[in-house]
Amino acid sequence: MSERRASSQRDTAETKIQLALNLDGEGVSTIDTGIAFFDHMLTLFSRHSLIDLELKVDGDVQVDYHHTVEDTGIVLGECLKAALGDKSGIRRYGHAYVPMDETLSRTVIDLSNRPQLELRTPEHVADAQNFPFTLVEEFCRALAANLRCNLHIELLYGRDGHHISESIFKSLARALRAAAEKDPRMKGIPSTKEVL
Repeated sequence: MSERRASSQRDTAETKIQLALNLDGEGVSTIDTGIAFFDHMLTLFSRHSLIDLELKVDGDVQVDYHHTVEDTGIVLGECLKAALGDKSGIRRYGHAYVPMDETLSRTVIDLSNRPQLELRTPEHVADAQNFPFTLVEEFCRALAANLRCNLHIELLYGRDGHHISESIFKSLARALRAAAEKDPRMKGIPSTKEVL
């Protein structure tokens, strides 16, 4: 099997990002975004997706965390898309329910080359300490747009902000892992259009 790896560098006035990944890894990561909670989320994303991830971000976190989180989602999405190549032989679809104590999240993904994010949550969602929940949405939107996937995430219930974010990142990781895996019975592109 050919290696499914990608790397990218993005330099803007707001962030400088270096990222390398191995889609068929073991979930090993070295991550430094300058945001401790975001590092934690991306570390567990790597572990549960089994994607090896090396990430260094130098962002304007003194302004706020938005640029760092969004731009990381952009570069991660681009690299995942590049590593998937023409998507020959993949399962394409994946889903995962992940509990985290009192919280339960569901993610469903289609590596369709059609970007769409549907994030459904209760009206008021708790923030993790020092990490607004709105940034979870910004990350997922940037990821979906640049990976060009159809991404549906639903927070079924939960109270603690840390648990909510962790459940979402883990369910995203597990769903992506399932969708990106090679299916030994799938010959060619998993679409009647014969292109994704």
